[in-house]
Amino acid sequence: MASSSPRRRFTREFKLDVIAQSQTCASIVGLARDLGIRPELIYRWRTEFTQDPARSFSGNGIPQESATEAELTRLQRDNARLRQERDIRTKALGICSTPPM
Repeated sequence: MASSSPRRRFTREFKLDVIAQSQTCASIVGLARDLGIRPELIYRWRTEFTQDPARSFSGNGIPQESATEAELTRLQRDNARLRQERDIRTKALGICSTPPM
């Protein structure tokens, strides 16, 4: 059984350098061969960079949220927790306030 090699990680600077080189070179396949990476990787990096240059290659394969998106997510989570607490208190109040039979 062949052992798989660990996944290679590339820095943002390396990716940006590869994108710049890919726009001036004649062959993406040749550039990929020279750098020791797959041509599909270069195409994917170029696509990601053209879609959103500011947020591309943010790290760890997980796109980073903007500050407003992070704040919105936090507020939605807090809102759900507070609603749940309210519902629990309402049910407890209903149980405790019923007269004994």
